Amino acid sequence: MTAIRNIAIIAHVDHGKTTLMDKMLHAGALFKDHEKPGELIMDSNDLEKERGITIVSKNASITYKGVKINTIDTPGHSDFGGEVERVLNMADGVLLLVDAFEGPMPQTRFVLQKALQLGLKPIVVINKVDKENCTPEEVHESVFDLMFNLDATEDQLDFPAIYGSAKHGWMSTDWKNPTEDITSLLDAIIEHVPPPKVSEGTPQMLITSLDYSRYTGRMAIGRLTRGSLKKAQWINIVNNDGKKVKQQIKGLFVFEGLAKKEVNEVVAGEICAVQGIDGFDIGDTLADGENPESLASIAIDEPTMSMLFTINDSPFFGQDGKFVTSRHVNDRLEKEMERNLALKVVPTDSADSFRVYGRGVLHLSVLIETMRREGYELQIGQPTVILKTIDGKKHEPIEELTIDLPESVSGKAIEMVTKRKGQMLSMEPKADRMLLQFEIPSRGIIGLRNYLLTATAGEAIMTHRFKEFQPWKGDIPGRLNGSLISMENGKAIPFSINNLQERGKFFVEANEDVYEGQVIGENSRPNDLVVNVTKTKKLTNMRSSGADDKVKLVPPIKFTLEEALEYIQADEYVEVTPKAMRLRKILLKEHERKRAKNKALVV
Repeated sequence: MTAIRNIAIIAHVDHGKTTLMDKMLHAGALFKDHEKPGELIMDSNDLEKERGITIVSKNASITYKGVKINTIDTPGHSDFGGEVERVLNMADGVLLLVDAFEGPMPQTRFVLQKALQLGLKPIVVINKVDKENCTPEEVHESVFDLMFNLDATEDQLDFPAIYGSAKHGWMSTDWKNPTEDITSLLDAIIEHVPPPKVSEGTPQMLITSLDYSRYTGRMAIGRLTRGSLKKAQWINIVNNDGKKVKQQIKGLFVFEGLAKKEVNEVVAGEICAVQGIDGFDIGDTLADGENPESLASIAIDEPTMSMLFTINDSPFFGQDGKFVTSRHVNDRLEKEMERNLALKVVPTDSADSFRVYGRGVLHLSVLIETMRREGYELQIGQPTVILKTIDGKKHEPIEELTIDLPESVSGKAIEMVTKRKGQMLSMEPKADRMLLQFEIPSRGIIGLRNYLLTATAGEAIMTHRFKEFQPWKGDIPGRLNGSLISMENGKAIPFSINNLQERGKFFVEANEDVYEGQVIGENSRPNDLVVNVTKTKKLTNMRSSGADDKVKLVPPIKFTLEEALEYIQADEYVEVTPKAMRLRKILLKEHERKRAKNKALVV
């Protein structure tokens, strides 16, 4: 039997996990000389490549000195934290990747805590030691302090440290002595990560992840902790309530390189994918067909935010989407729930709308972006946080927020966060920058990134993660400025935009099609303002001097999907189609909006 090591790579966003995975895959000689796999090989879907973040955890394996190293690349963003917690159950050790300049960040703390609680041995990899002003020794100390604060055992605190630059393809035990390759890291994995613990008995596998394909259906992924599994074998799926369902395995796969390789038998200790079974969930156990014994289940973090998804009913519906009906949207959301476990979809009073629950704005915006690329048209309402009643009192989700920004603008950020009911926990200078830590309601984070980037000229780096539910903190001021709303259907005429530029900032370009009720800009005052941008210049037979001066238009503001979702008010939607993204009022007619406002005042 081949010797096996199962490791997960955990780190904060953008600390170099996927780049390190690239170098490990190359070191395992997976690619022939003529093959050019490119960079960030594990970030396989388009959104991951564009955003430069890992969204879905992935398995791969390499063979080094006769040992098979199963690696799990995990997401670094807190919205996908549930994914990390689960896949850690498949590992026997973790590579904790830390930036040599930034040191441990909030997300590092979160995933490291989970790894230490599971008793996993960490190998600390201090990456990017070629950065200016980096302090590898201080970062090593801060990682030790962090582990000590997280109640690590003596064995865990006695961690090996490897230094290097994943980007330049070297790792060493001493950061002052660069090497030619990453063999120091691979040797450390074989030496310090224990082989999988295997016990005798009937087969047992905790389902910790799943894969989905339209051809083979759902596949259960996990580490076989006991016994062996064979193709065509009868097994029982034991769920959380102890209910057992007998099924037959149709296919067994192990991970080899970047692909899955079909095998006839899998032995304990190996990470495998089981095909042909259905009706399972994450946390269920695959057990023996005759004498099933279940393993302790794993809890999945519950959603903290929800959005309303509804069909596109704007005047421009169906112009560039293939899937526009509520049946299409419902089927797609149900399909997403098959693989996206932190997602929950609840029907509403209307057959055309669905309330979708997720882990945060990024988590849900990735789903929306994927759907629009597949040809769906839909409209999304304002994100709202999920509230709970605990001991008869209203509670809301609280997040740990870290802002890294230039020292000169830190005062603005503190003022902005405290207005949104944030409480400062610490303030730490780093070179010419400042690291601020806060506790803030999840509601307060919605829309905060836009304001911060504007106030700091794009210099602020903001990260946050869910902490706990705390009593309701009171009202938070919303967006201060009102909307500029289109009065007519037609084209946005440069002449009209120019005349209205003093009224606010525009989101639409000259000659772009607009419709009545569309939000085409931001008013410079708090109230909403209905404007006519389709009015053309009146022609006369007299030409006055200066009448034909060139119109100078300020470039329109273009939102990303997350920015648009965080920007809208409660009475607005983001309309998303494969080719366009527009903001609009829920009620397009001005008299309908006035009637609704009066009704609300009476109530």
